[in-house]
Amino acid sequence: MRFNKFPLVFALSVVAVLAACDKTETQTTAQQDANELVVKIGASAPLTGPQAHIGKDNENGTRMAIDDANAKGITIAGKKMRFELLSEDDQTDPKAATIVAQKLVDAKVNGVIGHLNSGTTIPASRIYSENGIPQISPSATAVAYTAQGFKTAFRVMANDAQQGKVLGEFAAKKLGEKKIAVIDDRTAYGQGIADEFVKSAQAGGAQIIAREYTTDKAVDFAAVLTAIKGKQPDLIFFGGMDPQGSPMVKQLRGLGMKTQFMMGDGGYTPKFIDNAGAAAEGTYASLSGVPLDKMPGGRDFASRYEARFKQPIQLYAPYCYDAVNVMIAAMQKAGSAEPAKYLPELGKIVHEGVTAKIAFDEKGDLKGGAVTLYQVRQGKWQVVETMGGAPAAAQ
Repeated sequence: MRFNKFPLVFALSVVAVLAACDKTETQTTAQQDANELVVKIGASAPLTGPQAHIGKDNENGTRMAIDDANAKGITIAGKKMRFELLSEDDQTDPKAATIVAQKLVDAKVNGVIGHLNSGTTIPASRIYSENGIPQISPSATAVAYTAQGFKTAFRVMANDAQQGKVLGEFAAKKLGEKKIAVIDDRTAYGQGIADEFVKSAQAGGAQIIAREYTTDKAVDFAAVLTAIKGKQPDLIFFGGMDPQGSPMVKQLRGLGMKTQFMMGDGGYTPKFIDNAGAAAEGTYASLSGVPLDKMPGGRDFASRYEARFKQPIQLYAPYCYDAVNVMIAAMQKAGSAEPAKYLPELGKIVHEGVTAKIAFDEKGDLKGGAVTLYQVRQGKWQVVETMGGAPAAAQ
């Protein structure tokens, strides 16, 4: 039987050419990889549970910043940087947060954006500090976070002392409320901002007629609100997050109480209004910084965020975006992504962010942080007043 050798020779030639091409491509990829520095950015927030909508918002803001940085092709010491996000769910649980922190340390992250809640940020911060990993929280406001003296701890928004002072002054002096009841959820954030609110309100001449407590898992507040009702407060301040704030104000109105209701930044979300419905009308809340449309890059960020994620910003996404870019700016200034080398530059950085011009004091707190007060009017959060920092016009 006679075989035609030509097809076989041709086939072998093709295989050889393909192999050579594959080898060339592999070498090219290897050369690219050799010139590329992988920088791991850790992040942690509640991605499951009642606060998942806020946690996912944090993750989205962090991811946007990382993707933008990769698109720019940032280089350090002649090497292109490729940023990778390692996102973990801390479930708003302090114990889970420490497990997550150790996991990120073991993964050799170059820095961490998070955590979201003060109650998770504080215990995790010790682990990052012990391992020399820079940590920038976009949303933890408890004074205790930066009061620990860890050189690795920073935040890009006003703390509870700043927010609580503004809220207390506004309630006592601007609204003229004299009899105030206070409820907090016993978390580091909720109790912290409530304590600061109390000090400020009392300094403004108000009387704290009740101090009650709940948890960050509760949904039934009938007993607490009934106990307060008999004391006839002019205003109730709640230190906590929107999953508790929404049912609380609904139950408050259900008891026939027309008392003013106020929260800190934990209540300033679209979800609060969605869940509380008509009961949300008139509620006050605060948020660090100027209103989104008055932020240096706020409108553009909001537009890009909504186009990408098909939903509005919930709360802290712009601060997450800035936290990532502040960290990258410090790396660039240091000429290195190694934590020990860029950490000193992080404390000295001045960065023009989406939310504000960002610089840190000796504790790692944001310098000159503004705080804006909002009120629900006709089913939307509306600006009332900005105090401190670079104020926006009152509306």
